[in-house]
Amino acid sequence: MNKVFALMAWVGIPLSVAGSFLHWPEVMMFAVYCLTIIALASYMGRATESLAIVAGPRIGGLLNATFGNAVELIISIFALKAGLVEVVLASLTGSVLGNLLLVAGLSFFIGGLKYKRQEFNIYDARHNAGLLTFAILVAFVIPEVFTMNMSHQNKLALSVGISIIMVILYLAALYFKLVTHRGVYQQKSDTVEEHEEPEWTKGKSILILALATVAVAYISERLVHTFETVAKSFGWSELFIGIIVVAIVGNAAEHASAVIMAYKNKMNVAVEIAVGSTLQIAMFVAPVLVLVSLLFPEKMPLVFSLPELIAMVTSVLLMIILSNDGDTNWFEGATLIAAYTIMGIGFYLL
Repeated sequence: MNKVFALMAWVGIPLSVAGSFLHWPEVMMFAVYCLTIIALASYMGRATESLAIVAGPRIGGLLNATFGNAVELIISIFALKAGLVEVVLASLTGSVLGNLLLVAGLSFFIGGLKYKRQEFNIYDARHNAGLLTFAILVAFVIPEVFTMNMSHQNKLALSVGISIIMVILYLAALYFKLVTHRGVYQQKSDTVEEHEEPEWTKGKSILILALATVAVAYISERLVHTFETVAKSFGWSELFIGIIVVAIVGNAAEHASAVIMAYKNKMNVAVEIAVGSTLQIAMFVAPVLVLVSLLFPEKMPLVFSLPELIAMVTSVLLMIILSNDGDTNWFEGATLIAAYTIMGIGFYLL
């Protein structure tokens, strides 16, 4: 599979550059850009996995989530610059749904086919449940309720205030888990059948991450400009493009990483990628995008549509109920995948 991604990257990057200069058909270039970003994301995933072997499950999961979300953050900034606020909000929703339902679901399902019962740190699960409740049920629902009769200026002011609080709390949560309470709530660690060697050295991994991020930034800017043409050609709404297409392309690296980790029975890392990425999207990426939007003519208040909000709240509640016991199986994975499919059909038909 790595050879396939390598071929996609080495062919896709020159095609992306040539297509943008020669103005090839936008629908064709949309497919080229998406496949190239997915291939580059696989390199980012392999590099972060190499770093994760050295750093341990918590740092490894954080690295996977961070560099996985870097792709979506880059795409979203260029989308904001182009004035596509609805696409950005939809992609944030899609990331929450994709991580909690699709990524976690596939991880639980694939891992569950190999192992009848897989365990992960129950203390982390409960800690994450509290943060998910805050990030989605409080920080996202409050703006929706309070801004119903507000002017756009007041909506933006409330969104900026909430964004700053969320970033501060997210950094505090990292400090709590990685510094003040590191190792305090330890449980059974991931099963490792043999000593693993990283695929790449630390220096090579960092270099590949840097180069892949630059390439993704270049291609993302061009991808954003194809959205309007693609939407008209296929009859897709901006909501569907954001929630399904941008979210899946933007999070391809962590999708693959989480499933691979679950197949290796490293559920602590898999769960940290899926849930940790959701928390990073909700508590860091979304607030940062609100603040970055202040630099552009089209500002983005942190106010989602009712279908987006209900879908996110439902996915959080389902994930908390299924993961709060600290173990999982293939049927729980199938349940999460089914929920994602139902919501995907609903957003397609909107």
